[in-house]
Amino acid sequence: MKIHPTAIVDPTAKISAGVAIGPYAVIGARVVIGERSTIESHVVIDPDVTIGSGNVIGPGAIIGTAPQDLSFSSERKTYVAIGNENVIREHCTIHRGSAEGSVTKIGGKNLLMAGAHIGHNCEIGNNVIIANNCLLGGHVSVDDGAFLGGACVFHQHMCVGRFAITQGASAFGKDIPPFVIAAERNYVFGLNVVGLRRAGFSAKDRDQIKAAFKLIYTTGLNIAQAVKKADTMKFGPAAREFLDFVANAKKRGICPLKRGADTDLAI
Repeated sequence: MKIHPTAIVDPTAKISAGVAIGPYAVIGARVVIGERSTIESHVVIDPDVTIGSGNVIGPGAIIGTAPQDLSFSSERKTYVAIGNENVIREHCTIHRGSAEGSVTKIGGKNLLMAGAHIGHNCEIGNNVIIANNCLLGGHVSVDDGAFLGGACVFHQHMCVGRFAITQGASAFGKDIPPFVIAAERNYVFGLNVVGLRRAGFSAKDRDQIKAAFKLIYTTGLNIAQAVKKADTMKFGPAAREFLDFVANAKKRGICPLKRGADTDLAI
């Protein structure tokens, strides 16, 4: 361990081998930090936060503070759990869970750029990129491989599907299905063509995702009708993932398609 003499580390914290803690960092009670993690200067990690191995926490990040929830009571025991090999850049904020015993979860190999905010009870998957100044309200879930553009805002209790990508400075309150490009205010513009190719989806999978996308968005059927029709069609696991997400969207529904000159459904 390499702990700067100006850092404050609670005696109940568990600091693993190879951890570096920078100047003026504050590590609270019952914090666990895994091997080879780096905690840079002026980081604050409040009690009951677990951080895995190989993480880098940038200057001024604040993790585990109380949620911005008016119903929250300071007597509640709530948590933050962070996996392995994440990069959390400067001035990110990650709030603890709100309800008794609940947790805010971040998986592994994610990049949170400067100033990102992760609200209480959010669940971030793996290999997610959250660009500068993104704001996630409470209970937002972001699935593996998603890319959230800079300065986007996400309403509480919504979901972002796997390998979805959002344009910077957009705002969302409806669920964003997997594999799509979303932008502006609650609109989908097409499929994340480049992301699917880079992720290794086969041409067959991409064609089936496109067919499922068109079934939901361009046939004129409502969601229930489209999902019912999909049950009679042959789709592989990737397209079924898209359809299942749509069928199980939360009460605000999914982002609708906005057609226009920039809309591109090609794969």
